[in-house]
Amino acid sequence: MSLSSVGIEVRDLRVVYDGFVAITDISFRVNPGESFGIVGESGSGKSTVLRAMCGLAPRAAGNVQLVGAGGPSPALPVPGSKSFRRLMQMVFQDPYGSLHPRQTIDRILAEPLAIHGIENAEMRIERALDEVGLGTGFRFRYPHQLSGGQRQRIAIARALILEPQILLLDEPTSSLDASVQAEVLNLLEELRGRRGLTFIMVSHDLAVVTHLCAQLMVMQRGRTVEALSAADLAARRVADDYTRNLMEASTGFRRTPASLGSAS
Repeated sequence: MSLSSVGIEVRDLRVVYDGFVAITDISFRVNPGESFGIVGESGSGKSTVLRAMCGLAPRAAGNVQLVGAGGPSPALPVPGSKSFRRLMQMVFQDPYGSLHPRQTIDRILAEPLAIHGIENAEMRIERALDEVGLGTGFRFRYPHQLSGGQRQRIAIARALILEPQILLLDEPTSSLDASVQAEVLNLLEELRGRRGLTFIMVSHDLAVVTHLCAQLMVMQRGRTVEALSAADLAARRVADDYTRNLMEASTGFRRTPASLGSAS
């Protein structure tokens, strides 16, 4: 299948921790090459959804399935398999905590290639660094020698090095300065267009999500409040009071990318 031909469908996802239901019957579908945002206040279960999708949180019920342009296909990898994990990669929130402090950038990028038995590591590492705008001069530096924005670019390069078709983005800019946020978001948007990637992005910042995502799901207390388009949100065509309150809390919220730096 081509790089732009894989999306994902989540049906009736439920996550339970020691009797506490963290996620209740969440369902959504992201078609190949599309971008989808999940928004809500802290503790609403946004990140848990992403973690359950890629196997980092236990699923008590529900299905996560890759889909092609025409829907589910038996030719697509089975969820939980090694090939499934290779097709779906995650970029975590904290660039300071997601990179091993005692490993060079070269080793950090080489590790997923070794795990999946992929050859041509030299070429892939150089290409991944070039794609995120850093270059080979960063290969043998350590994370503490990089800025926050540079670390997050390395985290993106690590996710891309396996040539996935779906990227899960867990608040990838929340710990960065506003100007650096805009740079990283523009990089992600460029990469999605170039590679035909499918994005699922979690954030509490409406301006950030609507900059990248055409469709949104609003969550509260582990449940879906409503689903709507970014255009509907920008025009304040929302059905639920919780979404309205979320918009009020998002200071300076705007749809236009030009205002992203000042709004974040």
